[in-house]
Amino acid sequence: MVQNLNQLVHSVTYTLEQKDEHAFHENISDLQKYDLTQIFLELSTAEQKIFLEFISIHQLADVLSELDAANQRKVIGMIDSHAGSLVITQMNNDDLIGMLSNLGEKKATELLSDADEEFSADIETLMEFPPETAGRIMNNQMVWINKSYTVREAVDKLKHFAELAEYLNYLHVIDDDKKLVGVVSYRDLLLADLEQHIEEIMKIRIVTVDALMDQEEVARIIQRYDLVTIPVVDEENKLLGIVTIDDILDVVYQEAEEDIEKFSASGKAIDFTTKPFTAAKRRLTWLILLLFIGIVSGSIIASFEETLEQVVALAFFMPMVAGMTGNTGTQSLAVVIRGLTKENVNTKQVFKLLLRELKVGVYIGLTCGLLIFIIAYLWQGSAVLGFVIGISLLCTLIIGTLAGTIIPLILNHLNVDPAVASGPLITTINDILSLLIYFGIATAFLSYLM
Repeated sequence: MVQNLNQLVHSVTYTLEQKDEHAFHENISDLQKYDLTQIFLELSTAEQKIFLEFISIHQLADVLSELDAANQRKVIGMIDSHAGSLVITQMNNDDLIGMLSNLGEKKATELLSDADEEFSADIETLMEFPPETAGRIMNNQMVWINKSYTVREAVDKLKHFAELAEYLNYLHVIDDDKKLVGVVSYRDLLLADLEQHIEEIMKIRIVTVDALMDQEEVARIIQRYDLVTIPVVDEENKLLGIVTIDDILDVVYQEAEEDIEKFSASGKAIDFTTKPFTAAKRRLTWLILLLFIGIVSGSIIASFEETLEQVVALAFFMPMVAGMTGNTGTQSLAVVIRGLTKENVNTKQVFKLLLRELKVGVYIGLTCGLLIFIIAYLWQGSAVLGFVIGISLLCTLIIGTLAGTIIPLILNHLNVDPAVASGPLITTINDILSLLIYFGIATAFLSYLM
């Protein structure tokens, strides 16, 4: 596939250089919008300008819906205002709202001002919904039918508005007050008698979401019920639009990226194209905070300087104890964050999880503690040293596992995104705790170690 795409890029580039519009369209006919967009991105700026002149408004809408924010701004800047006002009417409303949000208020207002007044008002209404809610990602361009319709009338309407039928699964049924009262599958329409009324064959038990529901919760509901689309309603149960599975996939990808950024304490998005200074600036905030917290670790070591001087071998095992504690904490953190993204936990589940992680910490601690006891004894010939390191590792691994579990649960309870309890933060906190335990136990057994 990559090889074919590379060949297409070469062929398209040649047609653009020759300004052969007919050959250009032969090359791109029947291409998926993703492939068309990838070809566009491979072209030089000069070639992209000719590309945009040759493609249709519908194809331009497809390309814009696939591009990231930076390239969307670039393309809008390369086309004239007339093309801009036309292309926004060809985009799905959910894709259009995402693009307008990326363009900024000034450019968005400029594009909408050149479009049809009713269309602009409709889009502005959708943009009033808060970001990352069902209302913001829904598509209100859809086919609906009244419950009083006959099957024949419903089929005729579906044929007339076929371009709005993005997913061939259900028609949403409303009453005279535009309230959602049921759904009818296309299968039911095909099997029903043409003179039957829709309310005779519709299903009235419907899974819906509120327009102000968080997009992550919408994704969970779609996953829970194995849906392809889900209707969005207001507080009066009036049908506002639908959220489709392709939008939910975008949400899942976006939320996963955000969690990874927070988990790694890198702040805003950093990719292959981010400039070095920008990447450094985005990472520094957390790292400077962790730097100062890390100074505490240094002060702990300094306060146990006498213990280290008398038993130098303790220094060799110190990084291992701290590192292992941080590793187990990060593992538990990852498990908890992954679980919280799938469901809302109750008190019973919290205690069950804490008990489970406590047992996990004990099992891991006993295994690693016994192993390091044997290694320390065979290497240093001191059973007491092996015991001190082994029991320290047991205690720190239990505490590290619990810390990685408790901190994100507390943040989740306080309605703070648990992903902010990032790996580096957990590791730094566990470093402090592990050093206190390690040197505390070593000091208690100092007379036996000497």
